[in-house]
Amino acid sequence: MKQYLFTVILTAAVTFALSWAVWKLSLKYKLYPGIRDRDVHTTPTPRLGGVAIFFGIVTAIAASAANPFFDIMWVPPSTMWSVLGATALIALVGVLDDLWDLDWFIKLGVQFLAAGIITVGGGLQILSLPFDEMILVSSWVSIGVTMFALVVVMNAVNFIDGLDGLVAGVCLIANGVFFIYAYTLTRDSGASSYFNLATFLAAVLIGACLGFLPLNWSPAKLFMGDSGALVIGLLMATSAVALTGQMPSNAFDPEQFGRSQLLGAFIPILLPVVIVMLPLLDFGLAVFRRMRAGKSPFSPDRLHLHHRMLDLGHRDRDAVLIFYAWTAVISIAVLLMYIATREDWPGGYLVGVAFGVIGIIACLAVTLNPSRPKPRTPEKS
Repeated sequence: MKQYLFTVILTAAVTFALSWAVWKLSLKYKLYPGIRDRDVHTTPTPRLGGVAIFFGIVTAIAASAANPFFDIMWVPPSTMWSVLGATALIALVGVLDDLWDLDWFIKLGVQFLAAGIITVGGGLQILSLPFDEMILVSSWVSIGVTMFALVVVMNAVNFIDGLDGLVAGVCLIANGVFFIYAYTLTRDSGASSYFNLATFLAAVLIGACLGFLPLNWSPAKLFMGDSGALVIGLLMATSAVALTGQMPSNAFDPEQFGRSQLLGAFIPILLPVVIVMLPLLDFGLAVFRRMRAGKSPFSPDRLHLHHRMLDLGHRDRDAVLIFYAWTAVISIAVLLMYIATREDWPGGYLVGVAFGVIGIIACLAVTLNPSRPKPRTPEKS
C-alpha cells in the first residue's frame, strides 16, 4: 500500500506543478479559445490542462519502471508500452482539438486506433464475462468489444466536462472507489502480488485528479480540455479491462462471494460500470438526442446533464457537488455490497443496498431543490 501511496503523491505533485506552469504559459502566449455558445464560463480560460495531466501520468509510469515492486506490471513490457503509446496519441490529438477544434470523425478514428493499440498491441482484452460461465471465445469478438468499451468510456468522460472541477472530482471519487475494490479483490482472490496494472492506473489517476483539481476548482484557472478528459477516460477503461484480464479464474467464481451467488457473480463487472454511470448516462442520452434530431452524435449542444442542472436553478458549484454526491453514493453502495458478501457482514449485501437507497433519496432531494429561486432559461444550441 505504501508504494501506491507514493504513486499518488508523486503523480499529484508533478501534475500540480505542471498545471501551474501550463496555466502561466497559456496566459503569457494567449493559448486559450474564445467563449462558445454552450460554455458556462464567461472569461476565456486556457484548456491545455491535459498536458500537465499527461506528463504527470508519464512521470508515474517512468517511476514504476524503476521500482522493483511494480516489476510484475512490466511483464510483458509490451503491455505498458502500448498503454503509454495509446495515451500519448490521445493526448496529442486532444491538444490539437483544444487548440483548433478537429473534425469529430478524425477524433473518433484516432480513438479507435488508440483502443486498438491497447487491445492488440498490449494484449488487454475483455476475455470473459463472469456470469453463467459465458466466455468470449473468439479473439476478434473480444478485441471488438474491448475497443468499443474503451472508446465509449473515453467519450463519456469527455462529455461531462462542462463545469469547473466536474470531471476531476467525479473521476477522483470513481477511481478512489475502484482502487479500493481492485486492491481488495486482488487480495481476496489469493493473487501472489497485490501490484497489478488495474490498481496502479487507479492510483495514478487519483494522483492526477488531485494535482489538477486545485487549478480547476471554481472559478477555474485552467481546464483539462479534451486532452485531459479523453486520457482520463481511456485509462479508467483500461484499468477496468486489465482487472478482468489479470485476475485468477477463481476471482469470478460465484461461490467466492458469500451467500448471494447471483450478486457475487455480477459484482466484478458491475462496479467498473457503476463508477462511470453518470458519464455513461449523459453520453447515451446525448447520442440518442442528437441522432434522433438527424445530427452527428458528436455535434455539441447545451443539453448535457450538467446544463440541465443549471437550468433547474442550481449554481455551478452546487451542481458539481451534487454530481460528486451521486457518484460517491452509487459507487460506494456497490463497493459495500462486495465487501459485505466477502466479509459475511450481518445482513450481507443489504448493507450496501440500504446505504444506496438512503443516499439516492438524499441526492434526489438535493437535486430537485435548486438553490436559485428561479430557474435559468435554457439557451438554444
